[in-house]
Amino acid sequence: MGVKAGWSTPMFHVADVERSIKFYELLGFETIDAEGCGPMGWARLHCEGGAIMLLRAEEGHAVNATAQGVILYMYVTDLETLRAQLIAGGIEVPPIAHPGYMPSGELNLFDPDGYHVSIGHWGEKEHQAWLKKIGRAKL
Repeated sequence: MGVKAGWSTPMFHVADVERSIKFYELLGFETIDAEGCGPMGWARLHCEGGAIMLLRAEEGHAVNATAQGVILYMYVTDLETLRAQLIAGGIEVPPIAHPGYMPSGELNLFDPDGYHVSIGHWGEKEHQAWLKKIGRAKL
């Protein structure tokens, strides 16, 4: 294959870029660049292994997270501590669930615009089990 696209960056239409930045910073994102002030037009945020872009919805383009059909799935090595941090940051967070596909724990919450954010616990135990499952030695 010749040219490959890269740096996949999901873009979310949001009502208030600054408000969304505060939410995503609690998850570990860092604002890399932004445009505009009072209100911001857009911002690009990075986290370990990923990025998102927040774009202020223009007049006539209401934010409708359910119509977007996006779920942002992230992983963390200490889900209980992250949950406590989110609660301390004023975020409404449900109890940790333990679904069959993520028995070590998962949080399902929504950002300020209603976008679904899932966070799975992925520690060393889970990583080693996954490496075994796909037939790879410990890296």
